[in-house]
Amino acid sequence: MPRATKFLKEDIIEAASAVVKKEGLSAINARRVAKELGCSVQPIFYQFENMEDLRQATILHIQKIYQSYMIEGSKEELAYRGMGLAYIRFAKDYPDFFKILFMGDSKISPTEFIEKDNMGNQILEKGAEFTGYDRTEQEAFHLKVWIFTHGIASMVATGTVAFTDEQIEELLTDTVRQMKIGSMYDKKPTES
Repeated sequence: MPRATKFLKEDIIEAASAVVKKEGLSAINARRVAKELGCSVQPIFYQFENMEDLRQATILHIQKIYQSYMIEGSKEELAYRGMGLAYIRFAKDYPDFFKILFMGDSKISPTEFIEKDNMGNQILEKGAEFTGYDRTEQEAFHLKVWIFTHGIASMVATGTVAFTDEQIEELLTDTVRQMKIGSMYDKKPTES
């Protein structure tokens, strides 16, 4: 009799992530993940107490994929721009993952939404390097940039508009440059 294959937690999470990528988060159930793995449901319940635990582990895995995109973007010479492009690239490469992380029904303020992003502090730091603003000024500036960037990413993730990589890069670069110029003019002179 052939020896049974042992599946690690990571194998099951990868299979669940593959299901989400193809069919969305609601498609995760024991039978569907087992089918992706090519096994019975037994290994899933051996590694996870219940399906909610697997869903949470899958979401954490999705967040790690997103973080890897953002870290790569931060390595570009213009890191703030690179991170914006990485955010959009993640939406393009993993639309269902993007929707799970960034298009849910959270009903929170834009500022809270940015703070909730586990890459938020790094994005603000790279933005401050680009603009030269202090933390408060950078938060206000980034809010505008994020709304614009998130709009493009959402259109890409939903397939509303098909942008080429060149169009995305040009839109983001030109718009952020104009926002920076505009916000410099909006700054009130310091009193001596």
